[in-house]
Amino acid sequence: RGMALPQRILLPPEKICMDWQQRQRPGPGLRNLGSTCYINVILQCLTYTPPLANYLLSREHSQSCQQQGFCMMCVMEVHIRKVLHSSASAILPGAVLRDLKFIGEEFEYGRQENAYEFLRCALNAMQRACLSGSSEMDISSQETTIVHQIFGGFMRSRVTCLSCQAVSDSYKAFLDVSLDIRAASSLITVLEDCVTPRELNLKECFKCSKCKKKVAASKRVTIHQAPRVLTLCLERADQWTGKKISKFVDYPEYLDLRPYMSDTAGEPLLCSLYAIVVHSGDTCLDGHFFCYTKASNGLWYKMDDESVDSCDTHTVLGQQAYLLFYAR
Repeated sequence: RGMALPQRILLPPEKICMDWQQRQRPGPGLRNLGSTCYINVILQCLTYTPPLANYLLSREHSQSCQQQGFCMMCVMEVHIRKVLHSSASAILPGAVLRDLKFIGEEFEYGRQENAYEFLRCALNAMQRACLSGSSEMDISSQETTIVHQIFGGFMRSRVTCLSCQAVSDSYKAFLDVSLDIRAASSLITVLEDCVTPRELNLKECFKCSKCKKKVAASKRVTIHQAPRVLTLCLERADQWTGKKISKFVDYPEYLDLRPYMSDTAGEPLLCSLYAIVVHSGDTCLDGHFFCYTKASNGLWYKMDDESVDSCDTHTVLGQQAYLLFYAR
C-alpha cells in the first residue's frame, strides 16, 4: 500500500529457495595476493548465502545471459561453483581480481580497501548484470531481480504532524542497513533506537498538507518489507574523528524483526545469523578482515584467507563484528 506495483516480475519469488539443496563440508579458503582480504571475506559470505548459492548453482543466469563482456552474476556463478565443488585447500578468486575495476572504479589492486564498500559494489554490479538490456524498466520492476529478492527490503519513513496528526509516508528500497553503534552496547538497543520517533528540528520543518503550513512534526523510520537476507553494517569508523570504534556490541544468533516493522502485530519474523565479517587493526584504513560463515552442513567455520577452521557458536557470538548477515 502506497508503493508502486512492478509492471514486470524479473524473478518470481517462488524460485528462491532459502534452504541448502546440497549439504556438505565448506569449500577451500581463498588466497590473498596482498591486501585482498576485504575481497575474500565478502566472497565467502556471499558463497554461503543459501538462496544466492542455490540460484547460481542452478546455472539459470548463465544459460540465459546475453551480456557482452563483464557480467558479475556470471563471475559469481563460476566462483561459487568452483568453491563448493573444489577439493583444494585454497583457490585464487582470479576472475574477481582481474575485473576489480568493473566491480568498483574506486578499488585499486594491491591497496587495502573496505569490505563493506566491496559488498555494496558487488551487489550493485550483480544488480546491473540482472538488468542488462532492461534500462527502460520502471523502478519497481528493477527491484524484482534475484539480488533485490534476496537482499532487498523497503523502509518506510512516516512523518506525523504534531498539530493535526496527519501522516505522510515515503518508501525507500535498501540492500543493506548501516547502524550507528557509538551509544549502544547491543544490536537490539541500536534497532530500538532506529525505530524510535524523533522530533524534526526547525531546519527539517514539515509542511503539512492538511494544515497548509509548516508545522512541528515527528518522524519514524521502520522496516516496511523485510528482506530475505538482512545485511547489517555496524559502523566502526567514527564519522567525527575517523578513529575506529573498537568495542563489543552484543548481537543474537536469532533475531526477530517484527518489533522494527511498520506492522508490529503479526507472527515473529525470525532471522538466523549465518555469517559475520570482523576487522582487526587499530584504524579503519588498515588492518585485516576475516569472517565466520555457517556452511551447508550447519556448522560454523572461521575463514581467514587460505585457512578454514571449524569453530563453535560461542566463538562467533563473541566477536567485534563489523558486518552481520541474517537469513529468514
